[in-house]
Amino acid sequence: MPAGSLLALIDDIAGNLDSVASMTKVATKKTAGVLGDDLALNAQQVSGVSPERELPVIWAVAKGSAKNKLILVPSALALSALAPWAVTPLLMFGGAFLCFEGVEKLAHKLLHPPDDSPPEAVAGLGGLEREKIRGAVRTDFVLSAEIIVIALGTVATAPISKQVMVVCAIAALMTVGVYGLVAGIVKLDDLGFALQKRGGAVAERTGNAIVQIVPYLMKALSVLGTLAMFLVGGGILTHGIPGLHHRVEGWAGAAGPAGVVVSGLVDLAVGVLTGTAALAAWTFARRLVGKH
Repeated sequence: MPAGSLLALIDDIAGNLDSVASMTKVATKKTAGVLGDDLALNAQQVSGVSPERELPVIWAVAKGSAKNKLILVPSALALSALAPWAVTPLLMFGGAFLCFEGVEKLAHKLLHPPDDSPPEAVAGLGGLEREKIRGAVRTDFVLSAEIIVIALGTVATAPISKQVMVVCAIAALMTVGVYGLVAGIVKLDDLGFALQKRGGAVAERTGNAIVQIVPYLMKALSVLGTLAMFLVGGGILTHGIPGLHHRVEGWAGAAGPAGVVVSGLVDLAVGVLTGTAALAAWTFARRLVGKH
């Protein structure tokens, strides 16, 4: 009898774990697009840091991301249970903030040409690192909030215990996976240099190719990271406005295979317009406060 009870308990645990694994797989698929944006944004955020400081900066951002999850996971679960109506407005605020940061970054590049002085002479490495870490952690907070809410939405009808396990699994996977990949991307040039020194024609050619590709890859990630701010932020806003969301779905459906492009262009337009309006309002408010 005790043995039978133990086997039944083990079978029940295995069944629950299998169910959680299946739900986590579904949630991961639904959040894959945002995870890709998160990867591009964070790889771009650490560009400009001296090579020997890249991994410490990534580690600092990863720790900040983990702290974000410790705040977001219980908050999302509590909001879902106690005030589900508040989830969408908070997400939309985060989306608008992401668009604001994207436009602010573009405005800074256009209005403030880069200084040819080395980074140490401009602000000091410590200041540069702290600025990049703070920016990356802020961006991670918004993207993490969206990923966690999407994941929570996929298990909304499941028991609370399974909701907790799935959301925690997604939070852990996205933190380890994203920042592990970011670390790999920013250290690709080191791999190229190591292959160049290793000797052998194949290793040398591979190392040369990697070293030549890395600068273009980082520039591409910089562009994709800024673009992701508008796409993710605009997407949050588009989905949060029922009338607009259904209209965009109709346009995308009418476009057939190009529907994804149509939807993305709408998200991009909404993101740029929202970010521009937010930056204009913020600039006006700062000048107004400065006059008093």
